[in-house]
Amino acid sequence: MAAEPEEVSWPSNYFNYFTEVEEHFQKARGTGLFLMSPLDWALVEAWKNAGVPLEAVLRGIDLALESWRTKRKRVQLVNSVAYCTQAVMTEAQALAGVAQPGRPRKEAPAPFTVEELRSYLKANAVELRAKSGYEEIAAAVERLAADVSSLYGDLEDLERRLTALEDKMIAIARSRQTEEELLRARRNLDLQLRPYRGKMTAEQLTMLEKQYLERELLESAGLPRLSLFYLR
Repeated sequence: MAAEPEEVSWPSNYFNYFTEVEEHFQKARGTGLFLMSPLDWALVEAWKNAGVPLEAVLRGIDLALESWRTKRKRVQLVNSVAYCTQAVMTEAQALAGVAQPGRPRKEAPAPFTVEELRSYLKANAVELRAKSGYEEIAAAVERLAADVSSLYGDLEDLERRLTALEDKMIAIARSRQTEEELLRARRNLDLQLRPYRGKMTAEQLTMLEKQYLERELLESAGLPRLSLFYLR
């Protein structure tokens, strides 16, 4: 009797998602000098939030860039991760068909220590304390930092807590955003997204637009990202 196939596991730790994609895209593209754009980062975050396996993203990048080079005989370099969107979605669907529902995903060690995590939370709390109106969120992050030794045992639950706090932070920042600031962010988004709109579904575009505008909002307000995915 043949053994059951193992559920596909990510090639790296859950919290290395952004780093793995960035480094893999640079390598597949053939240059380490490339820096991902705000649109690229928003897209990768949208994939992460949608539960797209890291393995699907890495495979999709490889397939998209291989197709670019061999079929189209192109000599230019692909300048955005967005070019790989359809290949990534195709790989995600393929992996979904392979995965065995109910089988546990392989666990990997955390890519950071307890002390690194504590320092990260404390630094974010300090940044929030410096911003008027975010004191309550800063206090919550400080409590998490104080209890980090016990929280380290369940990082996915800690991530959920941090995501909830980040949602509150975004809501405050959005209430203070001017109409002109929002208009400028949307114009920048439209400019960057224009070459790739035809390659994405309406659902993908909606998700990407949300992530992009939130990233721009936090950056313009000088606010930190709280998610463990930004602990690098």
